[in-house]
Amino acid sequence: MQYRTLGKTGLRVSALSLGGSQMGGGFGPVEQSEADRAVRAAFDLGINFVDTSPYYGLTEAEKVLGRALRGIPRDRYLLATKVGRYDMAEFDFSAERVKRSVDESLQRLGLDYVDLIQCHDIEFGSLDQVIHETIPALREVQRAGKARFVGITGLPLKIFRVVLDRTEVDSILSYCHYCLNDISLTGLLPLLEEKGVGIISAAPLAMGLLTGKPLPEWHPAPPDLRAACAQAAELCRARGRSLPRVALQFSLAQERIHTTVAGSASADEIRRNVEWMEQPADQALLAEVQAILAPVLNRTWATGRPENQ
Repeated sequence: MQYRTLGKTGLRVSALSLGGSQMGGGFGPVEQSEADRAVRAAFDLGINFVDTSPYYGLTEAEKVLGRALRGIPRDRYLLATKVGRYDMAEFDFSAERVKRSVDESLQRLGLDYVDLIQCHDIEFGSLDQVIHETIPALREVQRAGKARFVGITGLPLKIFRVVLDRTEVDSILSYCHYCLNDISLTGLLPLLEEKGVGIISAAPLAMGLLTGKPLPEWHPAPPDLRAACAQAAELCRARGRSLPRVALQFSLAQERIHTTVAGSASADEIRRNVEWMEQPADQALLAEVQAILAPVLNRTWATGRPENQ
């Protein structure tokens, strides 16, 4: 396993990290024993960074993860959770709510502190509030010893520039912007590196676009992007290969990104991901896949308030 330093935090994070969204049951039921095996397999393979949120499974993911962490020495892992998003349409970035949210998460996780507390999907809120109220409140949480560092997350890349122009954060988590079909996060890397911000990229399979499986109706990708990704998956199948393998290897090869979050609640899937990570990439197949995706490269979708796009 490779390890990289998360910006100026000094935290050494595994290049591949574990996302906890599937532990909430939103992608299918998850038995506690299955989650226990997944977490232990991840740690045994060298993954040391876990990212979750009270939003995942409407607090269920934190509860399942907390039970899975029982008995595991605290110095074996780094844990990140979030505040501000609690349901599909429930956002509250007020100081009072986010401070209470941290206490609730710590109780569910069975921990005294988290390594990183993040404002979740800030494009759905007022960036002025996030800058002047939410982040200062989380700095109070940090000073109280309940979190070691403070970060922000979201989809539109614009939100990171707006916040970083006006205040300091220790990390950003961007999703769906460094994967085979979208590498637009690279344009933000110089600013993040200049400011020493930790860089976390999530959803290397583009929320399912790069799995080769049928997409749920709710997926926000436009039709031409869906079609191109399906064509890329068919090409890989014809070559006897897996599009998810090509996609994961591509995302993990970017060493300027400190860690890439891949969600899973399956020990077998985690072992497979680590195996793919350690195998050489098929450069010829990668070039063919990139050629198929070139017409839709960096095609994205809008989320959050219009002014935050």
